[in-house]
Order: sequence, then structure tokens, then C-alpha cells
Amino acid sequence: MVQDSARQAPSVTPATPARALLPSVLPALAVGVVSSLLLVGVEAAAEELQGVLWRTVPDALGVGRYSVAWMFVMLVATGVAVGLVVWKVPGHAGPDPATVGLDAPVLPPVVLPGLLLATALMLAGGPSLGPENPIIAVNVGLAVWLGGRALPRAPGRIWPALAEAATIGALFGTPVAAALVISEVLARQETRGLLWDNLFPPLTAAAAGALTATLVDHPSFDLDLPSFGRPGWGDLSAAVLVAAAGALLGMGAVRAFPYVHAAFRRLRHPMLMLPAGGAVLGALAALGGHLTLFKGLDEIAELAHDPDGRSAGEFAVLTVVKLAALLVAASCGFRGGRIFPAVFVGTALGLCAHALVSGVHPAVGVSAGVLGVLLAITRQGWISLFVAAVLVASPGIITLLCVASLPAWLLVTGRPQMQLRPDGTPVR
Repeated sequence: MVQDSARQAPSVTPATPARALLPSVLPALAVGVVSSLLLVGVEAAAEELQGVLWRTVPDALGVGRYSVAWMFVMLVATGVAVGLVVWKVPGHAGPDPATVGLDAPVLPPVVLPGLLLATALMLAGGPSLGPENPIIAVNVGLAVWLGGRALPRAPGRIWPALAEAATIGALFGTPVAAALVISEVLARQETRGLLWDNLFPPLTAAAAGALTATLVDHPSFDLDLPSFGRPGWGDLSAAVLVAAAGALLGMGAVRAFPYVHAAFRRLRHPMLMLPAGGAVLGALAALGGHLTLFKGLDEIAELAHDPDGRSAGEFAVLTVVKLAALLVAASCGFRGGRIFPAVFVGTALGLCAHALVSGVHPAVGVSAGVLGVLLAITRQGWISLFVAAVLVASPGIITLLCVASLPAWLLVTGRPQMQLRPDGTPVR
């Protein structure tokens, strides 16, 4: 009887005592602050260079800042500049970016300067990629290198987790995004102890990174769309349909990714692949205009400023061109991440749905479009929900997105991701 009761007693996961967690606070804070400052510094330097390349120089030459000719010249020139870094700088700016996701490999210190330089040039030059993947990789490499020397007795696996969480917190201006990403990673691993005990060090780093970025750079993702009140049945139907459309559209790009990547790889040399990619991006910019350039965060604010200012056809062109630009930039060797341009694609898709059917509220269309596209591109459920929700400052949107995420997830789960193995086959 006693043995049966013992078998039926619920197992209790032991909590980690506070004295075991406290030593991680100072390293986590240090990694958070340094990682955030590096991200803000690279983005600030890229913005200054962007101002020179896209305002000062064309004004001095008497050409249009975003004329077709200047966009083509700048994108090809950016391909040449990044190609030179990949070719000549020690470390070759890291591994093929098509093989890297948010979970960055630990790179040796010699690789990091070239990767930073290639990222800054890309951000300033106009290709449709964001800073997240390479900056996470640089911060992980720095944290492992410096942390291992400062605290040699600390577990080596803690430094990548701290750096990744800190950078994600700084990117989105809140530690919530980092906590969601880390919780997904922990769910795939065999971890011991309570979830919050395992989250404590990376969440501390993420909070430090987010607070530092907020104080220094004041990031904001709210698009200031028309206010959305209480959701109705029509809003639910719109959210489900737009999210599913976004997922299918994103999966189209994911399916094409290994083939486009293989086409550029046949050129074999970075001084051929990257300028060729720049030329294709220049042609796409001629089709889509200047809003399809760069990582897309400032551009989605311009789109959302006037949801009724363009026709459905114009929004559709922006959606398709930006997605094609993301696909090309990620395939030809530019160092960058895929989250921010995917947000632009989802935003344009949602506004296209609003232009087609006036009953689709802009906030519902944008958030659902971003959710679907991000689910297909990143395969990160929590980060997709978070980014989609944070674009629209309305509590009522969260329930719609949670429901809309379910059929959209069924469309993407188990299928290839927008990330490749070193042999060129897609990761599933």
C-alpha cells in the first residue's frame, strides 16, 4: 500500500536555490550591456554611411536619391564592397549566411571584424536583410572569447545563451522576445530544473540589453495603425485567411531558396556572387521602388502611415518584390537576417488585403500577414506571435493571432525552413 502511494505521488521538479543563480547576474548584465551597445553602434554607423551614400553623394552628383540608375549603382557597388570583405578580410566574414539562423555558431575572434564590416556595409547599401543573424553571431563569439577568459570556471555553454538573449532583447527593445525564443530552445533540449530557473540568466541578459537599447536608441515597433477595438467574427475570419495566405507566400520563397542559392553558388567566387546579387536587387528595386530597399523597419512605418494611400495592386507589387529581394539577398552571400524584411512582406500583404476588402481592418491584416510570413520564414512560433502583436498596440489582437496561428502552423510545420545545411539541402 505504501509502495503504491509512493508510485502515485506526483514528482516535483527541484528548484534551484537563489545562491546558485546569483553568481550569474553580473556576467549576464555585462553581456547584456555590451551586446546591446555593439548592436546600436553598428546600426548607428550604418545609418551614417547610408546618409552619405543615399543623400550626400547623389545630391552632390545631381542625380535622384532613389532614381533607378542610382539604386542599381548602389546595390551593385554594395555587392562589390561586401564581396571584397568576404574575399580578402581574414575569416571571410564567417560561414555562408544561408546556413545560419538565430542560433549562431561560435566563431573565432579573427572572423568577427570582417563579419561586422560586411554587415554594416549591407545595412547601409540597401539589400533586403536585417542585422539580427550576424550581430548575434558576433556577440556570441565575443561573449565566449571574453567570458572564457574573465570567468574560466563558468560553464562554456552559458555564454552563447546570454549573448543571444541579450541581442534579441536589444533588437526588439524588450526581454519578452528573448524569453520566448529561449523557451523554444529549452523545449527542444533535455534540461533539468524549473523553466524560470533555466531562463533566469538569459532573461537577465535580455533585460539588460533591452534597457540599454531603450535608453540609448529608443526603438519602437508600434506602427500607429488605426485603433482596433473589440474583435468580431469577421475579424477572426480575416485573421485566419490572411495568416494562411502569408504562410503560403512565405513557403513559396522557402521552396525556392535552395534553388536560388545553388544558382548563385555556381558563380563560385564572392566577387561574382555578390555583385550579381546586387544587380538582381537593383532590377527588383526598379520594379518596387525605394520602399523595397534596406531592412524594412522604417519603410513599414511609411506604409502604415497611410493604409489607404495605395491600391491593392501597388501593395501586391511591394509584397512580391520585397519577398524576391529577401530571397536574392539571403541567397547570394550578403550577411544579414531575414526577420525584418519578412515583417515588411507581411505588412504589405496585410495592407493589400485591406485594400482588396475594406472590411479587413488594417491592424488585423498587418498583424495576421506578419504572423503568417514569419511562421514560414523563421519557423519560430513565439517570436512570430510576439512581433505580429507588438506592431499593433491592441490587446484584442492577441486572441485573433493565437487562433490564426494554428492553421498557419499546420501549413508550415514539418516542411523545409529558410535555412540550408552546408551541402545546400534545406533544414527541416
